[in-house]
Amino acid sequence: MTRLRSWLASANAPDVEFPIQNLPYGVFDDGRGARLGVAIGDRVLDLARVDHGLAPGLLAEPSWNAAMEAGPSVWESLRTRLTELLSNEDHELVVAPHLVSLDSVELKLPFKVSEYTDFYASRHHAFNVGSMFRGLENALPPNWLSIPIGYNGRASSVVVSGAQVVRPWGQIKSPDDALPRFAPSARFDFELELGAVVGQSSSGMVSVAEADAMIFGYVLLNDWSARDIQAWEYQPLGPFQSKATATTISPWIVPKAALEPFRRPTPVRERPLLPYLREPFPTLYDISLEVALAPADRDETVISRTNYAEMYYSAAQQLAHHTTSGCPMRAGDLLGSGTISGPAPDSRGSLLELSESGSAPLTLGTGEARSFLEDGDRVTLRGCAEGDGYRVGFGACSGVLAPAGPLPDWASD
Repeated sequence: MTRLRSWLASANAPDVEFPIQNLPYGVFDDGRGARLGVAIGDRVLDLARVDHGLAPGLLAEPSWNAAMEAGPSVWESLRTRLTELLSNEDHELVVAPHLVSLDSVELKLPFKVSEYTDFYASRHHAFNVGSMFRGLENALPPNWLSIPIGYNGRASSVVVSGAQVVRPWGQIKSPDDALPRFAPSARFDFELELGAVVGQSSSGMVSVAEADAMIFGYVLLNDWSARDIQAWEYQPLGPFQSKATATTISPWIVPKAALEPFRRPTPVRERPLLPYLREPFPTLYDISLEVALAPADRDETVISRTNYAEMYYSAAQQLAHHTTSGCPMRAGDLLGSGTISGPAPDSRGSLLELSESGSAPLTLGTGEARSFLEDGDRVTLRGCAEGDGYRVGFGACSGVLAPAGPLPDWASD
């Protein structure tokens, strides 16, 4: 079968992230104000200036929330229309003037985050971290093989790729400290995740199949984590301030429809799941992921490679579980997958794992060592699904760690 191609030449290169098979949704500003766009090749299509086929009000605001709330039939209609506009040469003369170079625009947060929930759904990550803190015999919590574990994060902390992340202050108590102290986090970390963007509201319990249909698309997600603050605060109620500094997402929402060819089943279960969590069809995806770390003004080193298909619970299972209490979900809710780690030492999705909690520092290509992040470090997440002669990419999810700010007088002795 002949692969679908665009009349825009840059969209047909085999290594481009945004071929016509992708068409991810974002918000851009070229100096004339923020508005909705679709990435294609090395360009972004200004949606407001083409005949997109939808009611104008759905795409009027610089946020994809209204279009998400309009429902799956509208999502399908828009994608069909965009594919027609960008593949049929009859539309080139009308559409081409409204393509803007990606290099010339500023990318914004693509949607208003209603609520943010982060999960803990990679078996490899949970085992690695659990063995560090509880030993091999008790690495996995007793409920882990039965239930997607998560916590409610801060929607206000979600920022788009490129936004600065400031090292946080917090209460810290090491095993050698008699009392806690207030200090900048010295064990600041990244977490490689995939974020599911919920596009439909719910008012009651939904099935895994219904949850899958509610998902609008996916973004890369970095759940920045202050490990020393986390170690002191997490008992008995789990993460709080250690996870509230920032959560960085990639600027493009890859539509779920673009990922359909890459579906993969969740793994064989070590303990049978209850019926409400069983997947009726494959709900994971074959998405290759990597993490690169670059010290200030230095070249980056890829320090981890893994795949979203390694997860134990999918976003659809997480979303279905989220609704079991009657908790309403809203368009614009963001679900973090949890750190995505693979079985090999170089496939771990956090520095906590890669450096074995600091006992085995990484050596970067620059010759520098890292146990945890230092000021000026840039962390970049990348991901793509490889098709037949094309790839579906997410764009970079990047952030630079800035030094902690000064402590106010009233917070010191």
